[in-house]
Amino acid sequence: MHEGFISYIWQFQYFDKVELKTSGGEKIEVFQPGIGNTHAGPDFSNAKVKIDGIDWVGSVEIHPRSSGWMEHRHDLDPAYENVILHVVWQNDQPIYRIDKTLLPTLELKDRVDESLITQYKKLVNTSFAIPCKRSFPHVGELVKRSMLDRTLLQRLEAKAAQVVEILNQHNGDWQQTSFILLARNFGFKVNNDPFSQLAQSLPYKTILKHADKQIQIEALLFGQAGFLDMPIGDKYYQLLRREYTLLSQKYSLPARKLKRAQWRFLRLRPANFPTVRLAQFAALVVQEKNVISKIFEIADTLSLRALFSIRQSEYWQGHYQFNRKSKQAVAGMGDSSIDNILINTVAPLLVAYGKYNDEQGFIDRAVEMLHAIPPESNTITKSWGELGYAAQTAFDSQAMIELYNHYCQRRNCLNCSVGASLLKPNSPK
Repeated sequence: MHEGFISYIWQFQYFDKVELKTSGGEKIEVFQPGIGNTHAGPDFSNAKVKIDGIDWVGSVEIHPRSSGWMEHRHDLDPAYENVILHVVWQNDQPIYRIDKTLLPTLELKDRVDESLITQYKKLVNTSFAIPCKRSFPHVGELVKRSMLDRTLLQRLEAKAAQVVEILNQHNGDWQQTSFILLARNFGFKVNNDPFSQLAQSLPYKTILKHADKQIQIEALLFGQAGFLDMPIGDKYYQLLRREYTLLSQKYSLPARKLKRAQWRFLRLRPANFPTVRLAQFAALVVQEKNVISKIFEIADTLSLRALFSIRQSEYWQGHYQFNRKSKQAVAGMGDSSIDNILINTVAPLLVAYGKYNDEQGFIDRAVEMLHAIPPESNTITKSWGELGYAAQTAFDSQAMIELYNHYCQRRNCLNCSVGASLLKPNSPK
């Protein structure tokens, strides 16, 4: 039996407690199963039980077989000296503490209703991408909503942790960190890695020094990206080459320059070509000057959206690539692209900044912003929609993505409020 299922049974006490005894015959009374531990150490802490008439407060450890205690070397780990009860599915060998006393063990295999075991196996072994697909309509709205709230916060916290990791790599420089994250998002998945490398090769302080000269910002970005290595081209191309030659020497940039081959064009719509995105990124830096500071200063979503409603320079309004005139006008940043940046860059930045500086207001702003943005449309949100649970806002769609990726796909149903509500005695099948 899976350890997660045993933990679930213990946590919610879904087992027969009539004449409850340890494997050694000692009577057990459970007052409190304890608090689940997601870190190193015993599985539950602060449990309260009475064993053979003596009250105990301490930890509970869970294993499918009692021999797991030895296999995991808990017998040599002082962190497990506080374990007062060993809860197992099968007691296949007696376990002794470091001081050689017998560790009280509770075997559950004959105390759990077979129908509950069947429900669990049916749920986690289903071929459906969302395991509870058939049972989902029976789940209460409050349970669904609480799980979405939980997964949204988990997603934001995970993204915030990634932000702080980059921050630590850049000695606590929030502007450089934000610049890297913003650039990465302009890659829109397909080119996010080269965009990130580009931003790391160009200090934001250098960008700010030239933010009032669009041709120099474009020269720095396109040159450092490896798009200016050809000796021939139109007037605009040659101008960028000359500017980049001067600026790269001034700031010693060539050693960190990317290669054009790192950028992907294949299977992309022209509007998503990295050249167009680079031009839009340059326009954002020039038109909004210190855009990074504004991200943290602007409080309302409409103003943040306006911040990114930029249009690239004239050349890039008529070109998708260098030296190739487009037959039609090239559009600026669309609403869906702006929403993508707000969801995947601005929100995580605000949460990371708020947690790092212990300022709840920034976290609240991120959540409010997600509530104000339309939901994303992708295969995951469509899957939930097919179950009659359509996302209403980006808050919902982000939560649904997290729920799908980290619970449904991993068959982590026992830690999901929806799955747990279905896996209890007398729940709908």
